[in-house]
Amino acid sequence: MADLEPMWGEAALVEGTQIALVRLQGETVHAVSQWDPYARANVMSRGIVGSKAGRPTLASPIHKQPYDLATGQCLSDEALQLKSYPVRVEAGFVEVKV
Repeated sequence: MADLEPMWGEAALVEGTQIALVRLQGETVHAVSQWDPYARANVMSRGIVGSKAGRPTLASPIHKQPYDLATGQCLSDEALQLKSYPVRVEAGFVEVKV
């Protein structure tokens, strides 16, 4: 957990699945697919962390579509969605269920 910078994304490979990990302020960590369905590239860990209507978001670094970090739903195009993964932090380690 200490290796994750707040408000920044990091790429991880979990059981062969490319994940974008995003640590918010404090202890909250979200995990979504690294695959950007609009740009068709594994780039989401380089996205822009922000918020919209009080919900934490991750915007595509290529075309800037914002995705809800909790659900993976694109907020500008209902047809787009990132897969989201359950995350927990135990003893300083981030665990992602794929």
